[in-house]
Amino acid sequence: MSQEPTHPTAQAELNPTQVLVVYCTCPTATAAEQLARSIVEARVAACVSILPGLTSVYRWDGDICTDAECLLMVKTNQSTYPALETLIRAQHPYEVPEILAVPAAAGHHEYLQWVHAQCAPPGIEQ
Repeated sequence: MSQEPTHPTAQAELNPTQVLVVYCTCPTATAAEQLARSIVEARVAACVSILPGLTSVYRWDGDICTDAECLLMVKTNQSTYPALETLIRAQHPYEVPEILAVPAAAGHHEYLQWVHAQCAPPGIEQ
């Protein structure tokens, strides 16, 4: 009876759903880059990808608005998410910033490990 190949690190040690992709829109590329840099420097995320050129259509104060925005795709984990949300809320220029966290259903094991290694638990420097 053959066994399935296993990764040297047991799968039980790292559940993919512990990694989160957090979406956050910003009004300008400058604001997006400043926020992304603050997030990574604070070690509340491993990586932030900035996607320019979005158009958002939304309702605000009873009006339908259309604005150009940039989207941040923030790769973090569940243990650092609360600190990430606090940082975004403190530094974001919007009154109510978009902060949506989606758990990873699956992912490249080494990448998931890297995300965890780059995210320091709140109050701990690595």
